[in-house]
Amino acid sequence: MRIGQTSFVVFASKLLGSALGFVATLYFARTLGAAVLGQYALVLAIVAWLSLAGNLGISGAITKRMTEGTDTPAYATAGALVVAAFGLALGALVFLFDEAVNAYVGEPVAPLVVALLLLGLFQSLTNSALQGERKVHITGLLTPVGIAVRSVIQIALVFVGSELVGMIAGYAIANFLVAVVGLGLLSVGVARPSRKHFASLYEYAKFSWLGGLQSRSFNDVDVLLLGVFLQSSLVGVYSAAWSIAKFLTLFDSAVSSTLFPELSRADAEGRQSSVAGLVEDSLTYGGLVLIPGLFGGILLGDRLLRIYGPEFVTGASVLWILIAATLLYGYQKQLLNALNGIDRPKATFRINAAFIAANVILNVLLIPTVGLVGAAVATALSAGVGVVLALVTLRSEIEFEIPLGEIARQFAAAAAMAAVVVGVETLLRTAIDLNHNFATVVLLVAVGAGTYFITLFGISEAFRSTVFDNSPFHS
Repeated sequence: MRIGQTSFVVFASKLLGSALGFVATLYFARTLGAAVLGQYALVLAIVAWLSLAGNLGISGAITKRMTEGTDTPAYATAGALVVAAFGLALGALVFLFDEAVNAYVGEPVAPLVVALLLLGLFQSLTNSALQGERKVHITGLLTPVGIAVRSVIQIALVFVGSELVGMIAGYAIANFLVAVVGLGLLSVGVARPSRKHFASLYEYAKFSWLGGLQSRSFNDVDVLLLGVFLQSSLVGVYSAAWSIAKFLTLFDSAVSSTLFPELSRADAEGRQSSVAGLVEDSLTYGGLVLIPGLFGGILLGDRLLRIYGPEFVTGASVLWILIAATLLYGYQKQLLNALNGIDRPKATFRINAAFIAANVILNVLLIPTVGLVGAAVATALSAGVGVVLALVTLRSEIEFEIPLGEIARQFAAAAAMAAVVVGVETLLRTAIDLNHNFATVVLLVAVGAGTYFITLFGISEAFRSTVFDNSPFHS
C-alpha cells in the first residue's frame, strides 16, 4: 500500500468534509447564535460519551483482530453483537433519565440523543470493519459524503425553523445513510462466533477502551464541564474555537488511521524495522499542518472567529492554546497508535488513565476560576503529560529515532510563513485597505499555506522525497 497516497486521500476527503461542515457551522452560528450552538455542542458531547460506553473499545478490537487475517467474519459478527447489546441498554437508560438529559441541555432532546447514539454505534462498527479490511481510503471517502448530507439536511431543517432539533435530526439521518453505504462496501460476511472470538475481542478491548475514553476526555471533558459552570452562549464560543483547532487535526488523524493497519500487520509478521520506520514517519508528519496552524491561530485568531459573528471574538484568547493542545495531543496519538499497533494495550491503558485523570482534575480546578482560558490550559497541560508518558513507554518497547530535525524545519517554515503573513496583513490594512474580514482571512491563509509548503519543500529533503515518492507520476 502506498501509505503516503492513502494518507493524502484520507486527508483530502476529511478536508472536503470539514470544509462543508465549516460552512454549515457558520450558517448556524450566524442564524441561531452562540447559545443554540452551545446546546448543540452539549448534545454531541453527551452522545459521544454514551457512544464510548456503548462501544468499550470493541470497534478498535474488531479492527485489530481483522487485520491479523484469521476468522475475520466471526470477529466482525461478535463485535457487532456486543455493541448492539450495549447500545440498546444505554438507549433505555437515556429514556429512563430523560428529564435530567433535557434539563442539562435546556431542550427536550432525549429521544434524539438515543437515535444519535444507536446510529453512531452502527456507523462506528462499519468503519472499524472497513479499516480491518485495510480499506482506510473508503472510510476516508465516506467522511465528506456524510458531512455533506448532514450539512444539507441540517441547513434545510434550520431554514424552515427547526433550529436545535433540526441540527440533531440532520446529524442522525446522515449517520444512518453513511453506515448503510459502509455496510454495503464490506467484503466480510457473517459467521457464528465462538467463545474464543468474544474472549479475544475482550482481551484487546479491556485495555484499549480507555483509549476511546482518552479521546473523549480530550475532546469533550472541557465542553461538558463548561456546560455545568458557564452559560450555553460561552460554551458556543468555546466550541467555535474548538472547531477551528480540530479542523487542523485532519492530517495527523489521516496519518494515524492509515498507519495502524500497517503497524499491526508489520508487528504480526515480526518486521520490527518496518515498525520503527512507520513510527518515525508518523512523528515526522503528525505536526505537518498543526505547526503552521499554531502560528496562524496566534496571528489570525480574532479574524477567524469574527467570521462566526461578533460575539465569538472573545474565543480568540483560547484558540491558540487549543491549537497547541491539539499539536501535543497529535504526537501523543501517533505514539499510542503505535503501541496499539504492536499489541501493547496495557501500556496505552496506563497512559490514558494518567491523561484522563490530569484532564479532569485540571478542568475542574481551572474552569471555575479562569473560565474559558482555564479549560483550554487544562486541555493543553494534560496533553503534555500524555505525550511525555507515551514517548517514554514506546521507546522502551521498540527502538526508533525522534525526527527532531524535521520537526525543527517545520517550525522554521512556519516562522517564515508568520513573517510573510504579518507583512501582507500590514499591507492590506495600511496601503490597500481591503475592508472585508472574510476575504482578508482567505487571502492570508492562502498566502500563509503557500509560503509554508514552498519553504518546507526547499529546506527539507525528507519532505521533497515524500512528495516525489507519492506523486501520481512516480512509479
